[in-house]
Amino acid sequence: MTHTLHGTLIDILNQRFVPVTLTVGQGRILEVTEEKEVRAGTPYFMPGFIDAHVHVESSMLVPSEFARLAVVHGTVATISDPHEIANVCGAAGVEYMIDNGKTVPFKFHFGAPSCVPASVFETAGAALDAAAVTALLERPEIVYLSEMMNYPGVLHGDPEVLAKIAAAKRLGKPVDGHAPGLRGEDARRYIAAGISTDHECFTYAEAKEKIGYGMNIQIREGSAARNFEALIRLVDEHPERMMFCSDDKHPDGLVLNHIDELVRRGLRDGIPLFKLLRAACINPVLHYKMNVGLLRPGDPADFIVVDSPETLHVLETWIDGQLVARNGHSLIQHVPAGTLNQFSCSPKKPEQFRIKTSTPLQTLAIEALDGQLITNKLSVTIPARNGFAVADLDNDLLPITVVNRYREAPPALGWIHNFGIKHGAIASSVAHDSHNIVAGGVDAESIAAAVNAVIEVQGGVSVFDGRQSHILPLPVAGLMSNQDGYKVAEAYAELDMKAKELGSQLRAPFMTLSFMALLVIPHLKLSDLGLFDGDRFALAGDQRADGN
Repeated sequence: MTHTLHGTLIDILNQRFVPVTLTVGQGRILEVTEEKEVRAGTPYFMPGFIDAHVHVESSMLVPSEFARLAVVHGTVATISDPHEIANVCGAAGVEYMIDNGKTVPFKFHFGAPSCVPASVFETAGAALDAAAVTALLERPEIVYLSEMMNYPGVLHGDPEVLAKIAAAKRLGKPVDGHAPGLRGEDARRYIAAGISTDHECFTYAEAKEKIGYGMNIQIREGSAARNFEALIRLVDEHPERMMFCSDDKHPDGLVLNHIDELVRRGLRDGIPLFKLLRAACINPVLHYKMNVGLLRPGDPADFIVVDSPETLHVLETWIDGQLVARNGHSLIQHVPAGTLNQFSCSPKKPEQFRIKTSTPLQTLAIEALDGQLITNKLSVTIPARNGFAVADLDNDLLPITVVNRYREAPPALGWIHNFGIKHGAIASSVAHDSHNIVAGGVDAESIAAAVNAVIEVQGGVSVFDGRQSHILPLPVAGLMSNQDGYKVAEAYAELDMKAKELGSQLRAPFMTLSFMALLVIPHLKLSDLGLFDGDRFALAGDQRADGN
């Protein structure tokens, strides 16, 4: 079927508005015919939005459901790093994402996870060595080597790390970076090794410096980590080097908006439209050599229809010549999806989450920062009562735990500040990057209840409100639901509200909790093996319940 569409082309590459007639057929742009004048009442055409770095798993949706929600906001493609499911299920997890993504009209571009496990200081469900990564890179569905978190390995010439980078270079596929706070000569050397992007910059100065070394910067605005305000003016200064990404976006957030909202925010901040659209629509396609059209004759017919360049309200989304969203409604149908998981963990007892002490405990605590993945390292005094260390609610010092989900092991215990819970506990099997069970709460009984709710369904997110547990099961790797995305978003929003009713003031309590186990981000984190000092990249000493 051939479609003829009339409107005004937002020509990003040539920075102009031009009235056109689009002829779409056989999945491609057959013709772009310039007209002499604009037809009254016609809309605007432009290339679709690209999320330049996202872990689809963090949406808690399988790829097919992620696509259903994303196209409503004009997103036509993603650069997707499947390392979350790879940490749980290995290469089989990557295969699951590729296969499920093919069931819907959406352009997922997956990477080969470079760091599975992310470090040797935690227990993951799988490992991908250089041979396994090379085998993935050789597949046409894999378009890049995903974020190289092991920057010490790059700087110190680790043979496995260098072999993975060399394989990507040999195959002509870009290498994504991940180097929060890396500056100076170390940053220059890291980039010179072939690392082409970074989504972890949290200051303007850091991103500016990395651009100077030749790196492309992805501005991240997700459910927990938010760097838009710090970095957005770089789009005006270096439009050729910038992209937008969400990294991790929960389902309730994806229902509301995606990359489209970042462009609108940029407009409100006074950034020129064409520079914003270059970052949002063009740069990822060119950098990653994506199979995504840019509204040129012969291109795949991937584009969006918007009401105006000022509001960018998405009226329609087209992918390969197929209309996939119209007026806020997804036209992609739900596709049944199977499950894949790895979970071997028995219920826990409250005593496994208690630390015996007769005197106040001098220790380290993690300070969570709202909207950031980085944490601070605090020296604190934990009160003792009845022979055990207990939460200090007045000073917002709560117990936190990471429980090995892959084999039986005693839980690792620590303390967290700025989590805000006043009663109950929350728990999740989404715990970057190895996805053990992470939980925080006011006491051992509450933590045990929240953890056991997750164990009972072999993966999910839970809230224990002091009386009962509430759970959203995530049967795909303990990370994703295979149910209707809009229903999952509604269920998650209810859990998020219940978590905030416990007292948390964080914008995204579950997302923040999940990053408390992310060892590759400084400064202090907790793995299933104990407290981890991100500055020394070494265990800081763990705390476990006596007798376990």
